[in-house]
Amino acid sequence: MYQKGKTFEEISIGESASFTKTITETDIYLFAGISGDFNPLHVDEEYAKTTAFGTRIAHGGLAASLLAPVLGMKLPGLGTVALETLTKFRKPVFPGDTITCKVEVKEKIPRLKAVSMNIEWTNQKGETIGKGECKVLPPAKVEGSI
Repeated sequence: MYQKGKTFEEISIGESASFTKTITETDIYLFAGISGDFNPLHVDEEYAKTTAFGTRIAHGGLAASLLAPVLGMKLPGLGTVALETLTKFRKPVFPGDTITCKVEVKEKIPRLKAVSMNIEWTNQKGETIGKGECKVLPPAKVEGSI
């Protein structure tokens, strides 16, 4: 039923993958409940109107979490273990924004059999809302498998 992700040997520098999702009101409230972050900037419109943004914004961690389906389902894919991530937020994400998280392989680290990737999050206007880097362990090659 599941197809294992690419192994270290199968991944090429420059290879990329992405995942796109529209951030809904429900996503924001569910993320608040899961994370415990009920900052009124995210969940209280009246409070948010008094801030520099003038309205509610999504949690930074919600947008950042769109990295998970890219790494775990696409590149390298199933069996991947994240070792580290670095995220730099550039612009807010508003309810209704459609965010794309894209990774691109920048380096293979033979000693660790790890892969280093650049990450970019963009909104529906093509604006960069975040940038980062990650290092992952792709699934290991299983001897005797096809």
